[in-house]
Amino acid sequence: MSAFSIPVRVYYEDTDAGGVVYYANYLRFMERGRTEWLRDLGFELDELSLREGVQFAVRSANVEFIKAARFNEQLQVSVELVKYGKASMTVQQQIQRNNELICSGEIRLACVDVDSFRPKAIPAAIMEKLG
Repeated sequence: MSAFSIPVRVYYEDTDAGGVVYYANYLRFMERGRTEWLRDLGFELDELSLREGVQFAVRSANVEFIKAARFNEQLQVSVELVKYGKASMTVQQQIQRNNELICSGEIRLACVDVDSFRPKAIPAAIMEKLG
């Protein structure tokens, strides 16, 4: 499976007083990328919750901040599946500005039951698309 990518504009609300993206907002950009990646595969998060009784929770995030992004810049956020198991998946994400890497992260996601938050198998339709 090849990398998926979306454009993200840095808004004023994403920055600190100096106009630099606040570090936690890179994680928000990555979340947006993963949501759009799943949408591109044909899955809406709210429908997965209602129909399949699952949602994805971040189990771990290893993020490297390389360079600062600033107000009004256009970024590219990519998602690439690294591996997956019965109830989890790991994705590699990159945030680039003009093809220059500014942030990268390896995010491990757990598929959990919406009521109990206990691990639950990734729905078969998703596994089919991943495989």
